[in-house]
Amino acid sequence: MLAGTLTGGELASRMAWHPALDGLPPQARLLAEQAAYARLGRVMPALMTSTVASGALATLASRDDRAVLALRGASCGSFAAMIAITLTGNLPLNRRLLELEDTPEGHAELADVRARWDRLHTARNVLNLSGFALAIAAALREGQA
Repeated sequence: MLAGTLTGGELASRMAWHPALDGLPPQARLLAEQAAYARLGRVMPALMTSTVASGALATLASRDDRAVLALRGASCGSFAAMIAITLTGNLPLNRRLLELEDTPEGHAELADVRARWDRLHTARNVLNLSGFALAIAAALREGQA
C-alpha cells in the first residue's frame, strides 16, 4: 500500500501538478513551488522511509520462496535507489528553491533549478514504477503458492 501511495503521488506530481505550475506567471509559480516544497518536505521523508522499511520487512518475511524474495528485494532496492537520488540531488535543489527571492533573477533561477530537478524526478519515477511493479509481481507470485 505504501509503495502504491508513494508511486502514485510522485507520478501525479510529474505528470500533472508540475506541468500545471509551469504555466503560471513567474511570481505565482515561485510562490506555489515554495509552498508545495515546504509542505512536501514535511510529509515525503516519512512516506519514503516507511515504504523502504516495510519493503525490507516483507523481503525478510519471504525467505521460503526464492522468487518472492528476489522480487521483493529488487522492489526494495528500487525504492532505496530513489531515496538516494532524492537525498543527493533533489534535496539540495529543494533547499535552493526555498531560498529563491521573488525577483526577476529568482524567477530565472527557478527555471534552471526546476529543469535539473525534473530530470532527477523522472529518474526517481522510473525507479518508483519499477519498485511498485516488482512489489505487485511478488504479491501475485505469493498468491499463487
